[in-house]
Amino acid sequence: MEFTIKRVSLILGFLLIIGSALFAQEKVSLEEVFKQSYILESNAEYAKATEVLKKVYDESSYEINIRLGWLTYQAGLFSESIAFYNKSISLMPLSIEARLGFALPASALGNWNQVITRYNEILKVDPNHYTTNYRMGMIYYGRKEYQNAYKYFEKLVNLYPFDYDALHMFGWTNYRIGKLREAKILFGKALMNKPGDASAKEGYDLIR
Repeated sequence: MEFTIKRVSLILGFLLIIGSALFAQEKVSLEEVFKQSYILESNAEYAKATEVLKKVYDESSYEINIRLGWLTYQAGLFSESIAFYNKSISLMPLSIEARLGFALPASALGNWNQVITRYNEILKVDPNHYTTNYRMGMIYYGRKEYQNAYKYFEKLVNLYPFDYDALHMFGWTNYRIGKLREAKILFGKALMNKPGDASAKEGYDLIR
């Protein structure tokens, strides 16, 4: 009996060692695959970088899916990129980075309503997220929906009172809706942050 127990223990120990070695090998190989993809990306060989990762594709891997989302976007495969980013979101439902990634190919295809949907999802998780608030403001400003743009830029100026981008765009938004006094103050602050800036100076000089 004692011999049998020892033998079983030795077998289990051996299996654990083998299992650990295989796990380490798999981990190293994935690290190497990602490394290869970064090298190829740095040489703008996006298709090759994509193929390297597709050879080890695992649909349950958030990391592989989000990396493929980025690489296929870089390669101009926007619909495929959207699919990878959507898969990433389904794997990690609170992911902000995957939603920011999704916006890249979606905006390239002109799917702005889908972009807005994803941005609103981000703002539910993080209402004060700088990049998302700024981009939402820019989308509505570009649509000439200045009242909608106003609330996003106003939030940013309250959170980042001396941020050039926030001051600059809030200045233009105020100008568009006729709040000239507020716009001039904002343009003036933007010029303090970035002296000589052409756009802020243009806005400031428009107001007499």
